[in-house]
Amino acid sequence: MSEKPVLLIVDDDPINLQILANCLNENYLLKVAINGSQAIALAEKEPLPDLILLDIGLPDMNGYEVFEQLNNNDTDEAIPVIFVTGKDQQQDEVKGLKLGAVDYITKPICPTIVLARVKTHITIKQQQDKLLSLAIHDQLTGVYNRHFLMETVIKKIAFSIRHKIELSLIMMDIDHFKQVNDNYGHPKGDYVLKTVAKLLIELCREEDIITRFGGEEFIILLDQTNQQAAHEKAELIRKTLEKLNPDNIKITCSFGVTQLNNDKETIEDLIKQADLALYQAKESGRNQVAVFSQTGLY
Repeated sequence: MSEKPVLLIVDDDPINLQILANCLNENYLLKVAINGSQAIALAEKEPLPDLILLDIGLPDMNGYEVFEQLNNNDTDEAIPVIFVTGKDQQQDEVKGLKLGAVDYITKPICPTIVLARVKTHITIKQQQDKLLSLAIHDQLTGVYNRHFLMETVIKKIAFSIRHKIELSLIMMDIDHFKQVNDNYGHPKGDYVLKTVAKLLIELCREEDIITRFGGEEFIILLDQTNQQAAHEKAELIRKTLEKLNPDNIKITCSFGVTQLNNDKETIEDLIKQADLALYQAKESGRNQVAVFSQTGLY
């Protein structure tokens, strides 16, 4: 990942591109498009832009049309856009701002103005990203929080049902975690939680949703994964955690696994099923995986 903020410059005029590149390339990673189609493609390609400088007069579609298409994409709609144009009529500026652009720069381009406005809006974007991250992540472990999970799973379930895609959920609990806090103190308990979360991130795919659901409970949501594969994943995590011994503290975990089975099930149903399986794992001696089935636990 680049340490520099990423700017996407969209302009079909080589001279304007050169001017913008010369004044911005020292502090930013630049991506360049010369028409609307390229702009839309690059806006969706990693690394995603932190800000787009968008010329209005493009050869294939105008900047307003590009902006509207970007806003129809969930990935792109949060990227701030500054319109760049040779037009100086007030109604053009008003139209761009009404569409949702954050600013407007007119040609001929003044590098000092461009630098100042880009810096301002990059700073605002970074602050907003930080606030969003704080809102959806657990502050101790860095994984997602319960609120984010509940919002995300609703969308995932709807998508899975609509496209007939398998979706599974793992609920896990650190065994006898209260004893860790009682015997070693809460700072050590926090260290254990952070170590467990770090391991989950290492063992799971980037698209998996890892959540701290409660004090020592975690939930992992697995896209395009059936119950058997989820069971195997839980077993891998269980065995790895058993060998972890963070700060010489012996820990084990119990797991409950379930799969979305029909189009009537809700997130509450999935969590209840995984919780029942988790309870069975604990009742059977802990440090094991139990799987929920419509015909019973196994």
